[in-house]
Amino acid sequence: MSNKKILNIQKLGFPWVTEDPFLMTVHHNDAYPAGNDEQGPSTSLAGRNLGQDFMIKDGFRMYHGTTVPGFPAHPHKGFETVTIVLEGLVDHFDSTGARGRYGNGDVQWLTTGKGSLHTEMFPLVHKDKGNPLELFQIWLNLAAKDKTANPDYKMLWAEDIPEIESADANGKKTTVRLIAGKLQGKNSLDPAAASWANDPNNHVGIYLIRMEPGAVFTMPAVSKTLNRNIYFYEGEEIYLEGTTVQAYHRAKLTGDQEIEITNGEKEAYILVLEGEPIGEPVVQHGPFVMNSEQEIREAFNDYRRTQFGGWPWGRMDPVNEPSDGRFARHGDGRIEER
Repeated sequence: MSNKKILNIQKLGFPWVTEDPFLMTVHHNDAYPAGNDEQGPSTSLAGRNLGQDFMIKDGFRMYHGTTVPGFPAHPHKGFETVTIVLEGLVDHFDSTGARGRYGNGDVQWLTTGKGSLHTEMFPLVHKDKGNPLELFQIWLNLAAKDKTANPDYKMLWAEDIPEIESADANGKKTTVRLIAGKLQGKNSLDPAAASWANDPNNHVGIYLIRMEPGAVFTMPAVSKTLNRNIYFYEGEEIYLEGTTVQAYHRAKLTGDQEIEITNGEKEAYILVLEGEPIGEPVVQHGPFVMNSEQEIREAFNDYRRTQFGGWPWGRMDPVNEPSDGRFARHGDGRIEER
């Protein structure tokens, strides 16, 4: 590629390709219909491979859910999930006894650490209208020294997440939601304590960028070793230093040079993931991410022996009450309500 600031351009698939310190990113976008009394779809589920329904049918997927869409209780170990909900709601239950409901701009930062069971169910709380859901789930690796951290999660509530609004020379606006990192002198909320993102020297950045038609925005230079990727997931086309990038493409960029992004004729939406690499071996098997095959075997043995503390809830796909608002009840008894 002739432009030395752009290292690669690639069409997005499922999941999205990421780089160290990130492990994976998925983009869920489902047009769920009105809900029923069980907070599932008020429509027939015939013809679906329930429990493994990942194909769009009638505008939505059930994923591993059989009554309510989503992901019933499943284990994780050795990494973090950062779940950014753009629209819709997610119900969380886990093996520490924590539960909650978040969405419509909220972010959950979950450290699975030494092992956690949790759910991500998508309750369809509206019975008189549709329940659209759009979210990103980003898997962020943990350094070896932090893979034994206690499982925990932190809520970044939508009202608290910093936003940066800037205008170019022609008055065209760009808005950046700062999920993690530092940009234009503004810091994000603190990530989870054990996270690679918790050390500012690791330059972890997770940004959501919205650009007006014709807007120009410049990504700053950070470091030569930075892994920087932008995911242009909605719009028509953008131009990176004059190079055209079509919607639903990833662009890998250099980290030590400024990058000018110019939007085309439609509003553009971009996810940015960047950070210094952890630089350790990564061995992944299903829901476990460790540094060696031996550690993976030990993780499976630990899960079979302990179930990561067991499952304190009466069903594997629990949901909160339809009338519940956004809240987090942590395993230590702390309660947050929004």
